[in-house]
Amino acid sequence: MHRSEMNSIARNRSLSLILLAFSLHFVIGFSDDSPVTKDLTKIEHFATRSPSTIIVLVLIGIVLFSLFSFALFKLWRKKKREEQYARLLKLFEEDDELELELGLRD
Repeated sequence: MHRSEMNSIARNRSLSLILLAFSLHFVIGFSDDSPVTKDLTKIEHFATRSPSTIIVLVLIGIVLFSLFSFALFKLWRKKKREEQYARLLKLFEEDDELELELGLRD
């Protein structure tokens, strides 16, 4: 490809991205529900919940996060253990090969 062809491809690609962004902005701008009113209704809905519901949701979130963290920790420890075991096996393999090369073992 020549440099001029690459520049024209890059220009066409950037022009198409600009047109896509403009068209998305145009479509979103004419929607009936603005994002601000949607956010306000979410906030109002959240504010009408009782404090006990919020506390229960927070506790469930904490428990789920703890379980997820514990599972990741166990997985990490298992992986580390397997790596150490593989390193140990490799170390003993090297010793066996060394003994064979030196003629210390048949």
